[in-house]
Amino acid sequence: MLLTITTTHGPATDLGFLLHKHPEKAQSFAIAAGTAHVFYPRATAELCTAALLVEVDPIELVRGGATTLTQYVNDRPYASGSHLAVALRAVFATAMSGRCDLRPGLAEQAIPLTIRVPSLTARGGADLVHRLFEPLGWTVETTPVALDAAFPDWGDSRYVDMSITGTVRLADALKHLYVLLPALDGDKHYFVGQDEADKLLKVGEGWLGEHPERELIANRYLERRRPYVRYALEQLAEADDIPAEAEPKVTEAPEQRQPLAALRQGSVLAALRAAGAQRVLDLGCGGGALLRVLMDDPSFTEIVGLDVSSSALGSAERRLKLDRLPEFQRARITLRQSALTYADPSLAGYDAAVLMEVIEHVDEERLPALEHAVFAVARSRTVVVTTPNSEYNTHFEFLPEHSFRHDDHRFEWTRAQFREWAGGVASRCAYDVRFLPVGQEDQVSGPPTQMAVFTVREEVAA
Repeated sequence: MLLTITTTHGPATDLGFLLHKHPEKAQSFAIAAGTAHVFYPRATAELCTAALLVEVDPIELVRGGATTLTQYVNDRPYASGSHLAVALRAVFATAMSGRCDLRPGLAEQAIPLTIRVPSLTARGGADLVHRLFEPLGWTVETTPVALDAAFPDWGDSRYVDMSITGTVRLADALKHLYVLLPALDGDKHYFVGQDEADKLLKVGEGWLGEHPERELIANRYLERRRPYVRYALEQLAEADDIPAEAEPKVTEAPEQRQPLAALRQGSVLAALRAAGAQRVLDLGCGGGALLRVLMDDPSFTEIVGLDVSSSALGSAERRLKLDRLPEFQRARITLRQSALTYADPSLAGYDAAVLMEVIEHVDEERLPALEHAVFAVARSRTVVVTTPNSEYNTHFEFLPEHSFRHDDHRFEWTRAQFREWAGGVASRCAYDVRFLPVGQEDQVSGPPTQMAVFTVREEVAA
């Protein structure tokens, strides 16, 4: 398997800095399936080409159990797919992360690139290659590979000679390849589990959610394993309005990990059930992640999703497939566009209201208006609020110090700051409040998410 990366950015040999591989050296790296070699066929100031050659040992594949193929003769050593993607990540991991300590400005710069894969597995043909790469700004050229040039009547094989050209950051180009090569192949050589879904979301952050073929990509990348595909697509839909979480430093075994988003939804659901709520407001519902969980529980007889963003409500409508629901199910849910700082008396009388990862998206000077609208005017008997715990941010490896988890966050509070705000709201609005952790707690920094459950005081409710 061969992949070449060529640039004319001046000086072109800067490609060596970006890839962290010196143009004057040929290097070899052991990978699970064989050996990966990096060398530079040409390295001048005007044009530089880096080549990644992957030698796959088919006997080692069978011996090591790294693939489900049981034959010693197959196309894996020659046709680029998931093996090449794994080699890319193994050999160019630092480049893929966007780091270049010697030339940090260069790593952030879009440069002219031409990437060629002369033998690419494309189940779906050349048309699918264009559909996957062109929406990302690449100019794509493909030449189908004949089954046998001596017998043209046999037609084309499923392999293509692909060349893509564009002006992009090298890190982004590597991420595109890492996801789309296995998606084109449609067959991974290793087990696909929750960790692969999280990896897809991490590498696809910033581009996959907007890709018109994101469902096809997720299905193929995750080998159509429905629980993981559904999870990935839900997270991508939610990321339309709230970017994905940073990756934790401390990871558990994939089979023991549960996504923080799922833990939040489960904690909120438990609080609503404990309160005996039947009519629920999801305030700041975003793309409808929590709405879907609520819809799956028949004990919630009336659900209202409210958000200021019309695009978020559109995503929620698509996620919930409202146009396909039976009438009795469709009657349970309403989507409304409104700001959470707007006092709306029509929201009064509901059993519970939820603000899940919402308040941190509101300017702090606007929180009194939100407090009045939610706790004084709407005044549900139970109000559930979750928000990030900023003390836990040190556990996120790729989160710079003193940065927020999401670009749209106006603030992130410590546990003491959250308790102070929530206690003040409870005192002013005649609620009792209790605090619960969400996610695995660290002895020093606490849980990744903090939750407050407000309940109207009995003497006031009476």
